[in-house]
Amino acid sequence: MAVEIGIVGPHDLVDDVAATCEEQPGVEARRFDYDHESQAPAIVEAHGGQVTAWLFTGVVPYALAREADVLTRPATFVDYTGATLLQAAVRLLRDGHDPGLISIDTVTTADVTTTFAEAGLPVERIRSLPYRNGLTSADLIAFHRRQRRGGTPATVAVTCLSSVFEVLRHEMPALRLAPSNHSVRTALRQLLLQASSQAQEDAQIALGLADVPDGDEGLLKEVAALGGTLARFTRGTHLIVTTRGPLHDATAGFTTLPMLRRLTDRHDTVHIGFGLGRSAAEAENLARRALSRARRVGSAAAVLSLRGETDIVLESTTPVPPTQDVNLAVIAQRVGLSVPTLLRLRQVRHAVGTAPLTTREVADQLNVQQRTARRMLHRLELAGLAERTGNLALGTSGRPLTLYRLTL
Repeated sequence: MAVEIGIVGPHDLVDDVAATCEEQPGVEARRFDYDHESQAPAIVEAHGGQVTAWLFTGVVPYALAREADVLTRPATFVDYTGATLLQAAVRLLRDGHDPGLISIDTVTTADVTTTFAEAGLPVERIRSLPYRNGLTSADLIAFHRRQRRGGTPATVAVTCLSSVFEVLRHEMPALRLAPSNHSVRTALRQLLLQASSQAQEDAQIALGLADVPDGDEGLLKEVAALGGTLARFTRGTHLIVTTRGPLHDATAGFTTLPMLRRLTDRHDTVHIGFGLGRSAAEAENLARRALSRARRVGSAAAVLSLRGETDIVLESTTPVPPTQDVNLAVIAQRVGLSVPTLLRLRQVRHAVGTAPLTTREVADQLNVQQRTARRMLHRLELAGLAERTGNLALGTSGRPLTLYRLTL
């Protein structure tokens, strides 16, 4: 079975990178080119279901897509160090330029100096601006202009971005880094390992036990949407057999279970427990634990149990008492977060008062990834401990950030 790799980058690089990838047996490359790197998140979000993995032609579009939290498939980028930098040094020498008098963006100073020094090239006057989140093409253009006017001016601007090159090439000698075939093959090998690992993980068996009255045809449709099968387990309890991948997608990354709400439209009492284990026996034991936990939560609840004594309440229609009357340990058990995490969230809440917070700000305060912060806030929202107040637009670099007001 072929692995479909989505290649994301500027028009003039995508075809070359895709051609190198297609040299690998069993790889099919799909080309997704853009006019400006800021379009990368929208491309990934629009076509995420069409590929097995994503390969970006450079770190900038990859970082923008990751920051926008649209990467739902394994992804990596072609590294511009090593062979790509040496290739650039050869081009500079061939064109009569001094590789030791350059300004270079995106790549770190250590990577440039290490590569050039090992090749016997001077490095003392190289000026670099490593890429970091928030840097724009305008920032990189301004950097190269400053180095051109400096006391020891850079004679050549070396850039990783086509948008920067198109501006600078009319003002000064400029060289655009293009990934070497060796760098592309290295990135592809890494990506294929990630994709293989993800495929094995997604194929992990997931078992569910559902307390739903017999004869509910809607349950069969819900299970079919999970890509699973349904069988009677005991009187009034049904066995759901699926795999981790479809369950992960249907629960928005193990944060919710919309099917519970639809089932509760027809039944007053619905309990669902899912288990994920390394074997069918382990998954069944975890599903039993999850179902038992769901029955304790309330009249309608869905729980996911994982190895390591971790239970996540995916969905519940049980109202939560006022937070001042609830012990933090109870809340932690209810929302599937640890007490220390809740304490840190409460400190953040006290610091900002009633002001809303973005998912990014919460991620920064808790030192976690933005995706993790979004899942935390979503669980708190389901439990009535956070509420959405709107969105904060980010311009062209990704989708808006959701604003939350914490009531914890």
